[in-house]
Amino acid sequence: MAIATAPVRRSVSPDRIFFPSMCLLILATVWLGFAPTYYAAGLVRAKLPAPIIHVHAVVFTLWLLTLIVQIGLVSAKKVQIHRKLGLWGFGLAAVMVVVGLMAATNSLRRDFAPAGSGLDPRVFYMVPVSSIVLFAVFIGWAYNARRRPVEHKRLIIFSNFVILGAAIGRFPQTIAPMGPLAMTLIGIGIMVPMVVYDLATLKKVHRVTMISFLVIAVWLIVRIPLGMIPLWVKFATFMHN
Repeated sequence: MAIATAPVRRSVSPDRIFFPSMCLLILATVWLGFAPTYYAAGLVRAKLPAPIIHVHAVVFTLWLLTLIVQIGLVSAKKVQIHRKLGLWGFGLAAVMVVVGLMAATNSLRRDFAPAGSGLDPRVFYMVPVSSIVLFAVFIGWAYNARRRPVEHKRLIIFSNFVILGAAIGRFPQTIAPMGPLAMTLIGIGIMVPMVVYDLATLKKVHRVTMISFLVIAVWLIVRIPLGMIPLWVKFATFMHN
Protein backbone atom coordinates (compact mmCIF):
# COMPACT_ATOMS: atom_id res chain seq x y z
CA MET A 1 0.00 0.00 0.00
CA ALA A 2 1.42 3.35 -1.01
CA ILE A 3 1.52 5.88 1.79
CA ALA A 4 1.07 9.51 0.80
CA THR A 5 3.62 11.83 2.32
CA ALA A 6 3.45 15.57 2.55
CA PRO A 7 5.98 17.41 0.38
CA VAL A 8 9.03 18.62 2.22
CA ARG A 9 9.16 22.40 2.41
CA ARG A 10 12.62 23.83 2.22
CA SER A 11 13.21 26.87 4.35
CA VAL A 12 14.18 30.07 2.58
CA SER A 13 17.70 31.24 3.35
CA PRO A 14 17.71 34.54 5.28
CA ASP A 15 20.29 35.83 2.78
CA ARG A 16 17.67 35.62 0.01
CA ILE A 17 15.55 38.10 1.93
CA PHE A 18 18.12 40.33 3.59
CA PHE A 19 20.44 41.18 0.70
CA PRO A 20 17.62 42.09 -1.72
CA SER A 21 16.24 44.25 1.11
CA MET A 22 19.59 46.02 1.40
CA CYS A 23 19.52 46.55 -2.35
CA LEU A 24 16.11 48.21 -2.00
CA LEU A 25 17.49 50.43 0.78
CA ILE A 26 20.34 51.52 -1.50
CA LEU A 27 17.93 52.24 -4.36
CA ALA A 28 15.60 54.21 -2.08
CA THR A 29 18.54 56.30 -0.83
CA VAL A 30 19.66 57.08 -4.38
CA TRP A 31 16.11 57.96 -5.41
CA LEU A 32 15.63 60.31 -2.46
CA GLY A 33 18.86 62.08 -3.31
CA PHE A 34 18.72 62.29 -7.09
CA ALA A 35 15.06 62.09 -8.11
CA PRO A 36 14.46 65.89 -8.32
CA THR A 37 17.58 66.62 -10.38
CA TYR A 38 17.89 63.46 -12.47
CA TYR A 39 15.51 60.51 -12.28
CA ALA A 40 12.29 62.53 -12.11
CA ALA A 41 13.76 65.28 -14.27
CA GLY A 42 13.95 63.29 -17.49
CA LEU A 43 17.19 61.32 -17.03
CA VAL A 44 19.25 62.16 -20.14
CA ARG A 45 17.04 65.25 -20.61
CA ALA A 46 17.81 66.48 -17.10
CA LYS A 47 19.58 69.83 -16.93
CA LEU A 48 22.95 68.75 -15.58
CA PRO A 49 25.89 71.18 -15.53
CA ALA A 50 28.27 69.33 -17.87
CA PRO A 51 28.36 66.38 -20.32
CA ILE A 52 30.67 64.38 -18.03
CA ILE A 53 28.05 64.62 -15.29
CA HIS A 54 25.54 63.03 -17.68
CA VAL A 55 28.01 60.23 -18.42
CA HIS A 56 28.63 59.83 -14.69
CA ALA A 57 24.88 59.55 -14.03
CA VAL A 58 24.35 56.95 -16.76
CA VAL A 59 27.32 54.80 -15.70
CA PHE A 60 26.36 54.83 -12.02
CA THR A 61 22.72 54.05 -12.90
CA LEU A 62 23.91 51.07 -14.95
CA TRP A 63 25.81 49.94 -11.87
CA LEU A 64 22.65 50.05 -9.77
CA LEU A 65 20.72 48.11 -12.42
CA THR A 66 23.51 45.53 -12.50
CA LEU A 67 23.32 45.26 -8.71
CA ILE A 68 19.58 44.55 -8.90
CA VAL A 69 20.03 41.89 -11.56
CA GLN A 70 22.96 40.23 -9.76
CA ILE A 71 21.17 40.01 -6.43
CA GLY A 72 18.08 38.72 -8.24
CA LEU A 73 20.11 36.00 -9.94
CA VAL A 74 21.59 34.85 -6.64
CA SER A 75 18.15 34.81 -5.01
CA ALA A 76 16.87 32.73 -7.96
CA LYS A 77 19.90 30.40 -7.58
CA LYS A 78 21.19 31.25 -11.06
CA VAL A 79 24.76 31.29 -9.80
CA GLN A 80 26.46 30.48 -13.11
CA ILE A 81 24.77 33.38 -14.89
CA HIS A 82 25.58 35.58 -11.88
CA ARG A 83 29.28 34.74 -12.21
CA LYS A 84 29.35 35.43 -15.94
CA LEU A 85 27.60 38.76 -15.51
CA GLY A 86 30.02 39.52 -12.69
CA LEU A 87 32.76 40.12 -15.26
CA TRP A 88 30.60 42.86 -16.77
CA GLY A 89 30.01 44.26 -13.30
CA PHE A 90 33.68 44.49 -12.42
CA GLY A 91 34.45 46.05 -15.80
CA LEU A 92 31.71 48.59 -15.21
CA ALA A 93 33.14 49.32 -11.75
CA ALA A 94 36.49 50.14 -13.37
CA VAL A 95 34.74 52.58 -15.71
CA MET A 96 32.96 54.11 -12.72
CA VAL A 97 36.28 54.88 -11.06
CA VAL A 98 37.58 56.75 -14.11
CA VAL A 99 34.32 58.57 -14.81
CA GLY A 100 33.84 59.35 -11.12
CA LEU A 101 37.23 61.03 -10.87
CA MET A 102 36.57 62.99 -14.06
CA ALA A 103 33.19 64.15 -12.76
CA ALA A 104 34.70 65.15 -9.40
CA THR A 105 37.38 67.21 -11.14
CA ASN A 106 34.79 68.85 -13.37
CA SER A 107 32.81 69.84 -10.27
CA LEU A 108 35.96 71.26 -8.70
CA ARG A 109 36.64 73.39 -11.77
CA ARG A 110 33.07 74.69 -11.54
CA ASP A 111 33.81 75.62 -7.90
CA PHE A 112 31.09 73.28 -6.66
CA ALA A 113 30.51 72.69 -2.96
CA PRO A 114 27.23 71.69 -1.28
CA ALA A 115 24.91 74.61 -0.67
CA GLY A 116 25.12 75.84 2.90
CA SER A 117 28.22 73.79 3.70
CA GLY A 118 30.55 76.77 3.70
CA LEU A 119 33.32 74.51 2.35
CA ASP A 120 36.01 75.61 -0.03
CA PRO A 121 35.50 73.57 -3.25
CA ARG A 122 39.11 72.41 -2.96
CA VAL A 123 38.37 70.99 0.49
CA PHE A 124 35.15 69.36 -0.68
CA TYR A 125 37.05 67.78 -3.59
CA MET A 126 38.37 65.29 -1.02
CA VAL A 127 34.86 63.86 -0.57
CA PRO A 128 34.16 62.57 -4.11
CA VAL A 129 37.79 61.63 -4.78
CA SER A 130 38.19 59.64 -1.57
CA SER A 131 34.79 57.98 -2.04
CA ILE A 132 35.61 56.70 -5.52
CA VAL A 133 39.06 55.54 -4.40
CA LEU A 134 37.54 53.71 -1.42
CA PHE A 135 34.89 52.24 -3.74
CA ALA A 136 37.71 50.88 -5.92
CA VAL A 137 39.36 49.31 -2.87
CA PHE A 138 36.14 47.54 -1.85
CA ILE A 139 35.44 46.37 -5.39
CA GLY A 140 38.97 45.00 -5.68
CA TRP A 141 38.50 43.20 -2.37
CA ALA A 142 35.12 41.85 -3.53
CA TYR A 143 36.70 40.56 -6.75
CA ASN A 144 39.40 38.80 -4.77
CA ALA A 145 36.70 37.22 -2.59
CA ARG A 146 34.41 36.23 -5.49
CA ARG A 147 34.85 32.52 -4.64
CA ARG A 148 33.88 33.16 -1.02
CA PRO A 149 30.19 34.13 -1.23
CA VAL A 150 29.77 35.06 2.45
CA GLU A 151 32.50 37.69 2.12
CA HIS A 152 31.77 38.70 -1.47
CA LYS A 153 28.14 39.67 -0.97
CA ARG A 154 28.97 41.78 2.09
CA LEU A 155 31.77 43.59 0.26
CA ILE A 156 29.51 44.42 -2.68
CA ILE A 157 26.94 45.96 -0.34
CA PHE A 158 29.58 47.96 1.54
CA SER A 159 31.07 49.20 -1.74
CA ASN A 160 27.67 50.67 -2.52
CA PHE A 161 27.48 52.28 0.92
CA VAL A 162 30.65 54.20 0.05
CA ILE A 163 29.15 55.86 -3.01
CA LEU A 164 25.83 56.65 -1.33
CA GLY A 165 27.41 59.81 0.08
CA ALA A 166 26.49 61.78 -3.04
CA ALA A 167 22.80 60.92 -2.59
CA ILE A 168 22.82 61.49 1.18
CA GLY A 169 24.58 64.81 0.61
CA ARG A 170 21.47 65.98 -1.27
CA PHE A 171 19.06 65.12 1.54
CA PRO A 172 19.04 68.72 2.86
CA GLN A 173 17.47 69.76 -0.45
CA THR A 174 15.24 66.70 -0.96
CA ILE A 175 14.13 65.64 2.54
CA ALA A 176 14.76 68.24 5.25
CA PRO A 177 17.42 70.75 6.30
CA MET A 178 20.30 69.01 8.08
CA GLY A 179 23.95 69.61 8.79
CA PRO A 180 27.11 67.59 8.15
CA LEU A 181 26.79 65.73 11.45
CA ALA A 182 23.31 64.48 10.61
CA MET A 183 24.42 63.32 7.16
CA THR A 184 27.43 61.54 8.65
CA LEU A 185 25.17 59.76 11.13
CA ILE A 186 22.87 58.71 8.28
CA GLY A 187 25.88 57.32 6.42
CA ILE A 188 26.89 55.32 9.47
CA GLY A 189 23.35 54.32 10.40
CA ILE A 190 22.63 52.85 6.99
CA MET A 191 25.33 50.25 7.67
CA VAL A 192 23.92 49.15 11.03
CA PRO A 193 21.51 46.55 9.53
CA MET A 194 24.53 44.61 8.28
CA VAL A 195 25.86 44.33 11.83
CA VAL A 196 22.46 43.38 13.22
CA TYR A 197 21.99 40.76 10.51
CA ASP A 198 25.35 39.16 11.27
CA LEU A 199 24.53 38.98 14.96
CA ALA A 200 21.12 37.46 14.22
CA THR A 201 22.33 34.84 11.72
CA LEU A 202 25.98 34.18 12.58
CA LYS A 203 25.83 35.00 16.31
CA LYS A 204 28.81 37.28 15.73
CA VAL A 205 29.86 40.15 13.49
CA HIS A 206 31.60 38.77 10.43
CA ARG A 207 35.21 39.91 10.01
CA VAL A 208 34.41 41.57 6.66
CA THR A 209 31.45 43.42 8.15
CA MET A 210 33.47 44.65 11.11
CA ILE A 211 36.41 45.89 9.03
CA SER A 212 34.19 47.47 6.38
CA PHE A 213 31.97 49.20 8.93
CA LEU A 214 34.93 50.66 10.83
CA VAL A 215 36.79 51.79 7.70
CA ILE A 216 33.75 53.56 6.24
CA ALA A 217 32.72 55.09 9.57
CA VAL A 218 36.20 56.51 10.14
CA TRP A 219 36.34 57.77 6.55
CA LEU A 220 33.00 59.57 6.94
CA ILE A 221 34.34 61.35 10.01
CA VAL A 222 37.81 62.33 8.79
CA ARG A 223 37.30 63.08 5.09
CA ILE A 224 36.58 66.81 5.56
CA PRO A 225 39.46 67.37 8.03
CA LEU A 226 41.74 65.56 5.57
CA GLY A 227 40.54 67.90 2.84
CA MET A 228 41.77 70.85 4.90
CA ILE A 229 45.37 69.63 4.99
CA PRO A 230 47.55 72.18 3.12
CA LEU A 231 49.10 69.49 0.91
CA TRP A 232 45.65 68.39 -0.26
CA VAL A 233 44.54 71.99 -0.85
CA LYS A 234 47.67 72.51 -2.95
CA PHE A 235 46.91 69.37 -4.96
CA ALA A 236 43.27 70.43 -5.44
CA THR A 237 44.41 73.87 -6.55
CA PHE A 238 46.61 72.21 -9.18
CA MET A 239 43.68 70.08 -10.37
CA HIS A 240 41.42 73.15 -10.42
CA ASN A 241 43.78 74.92 -12.79
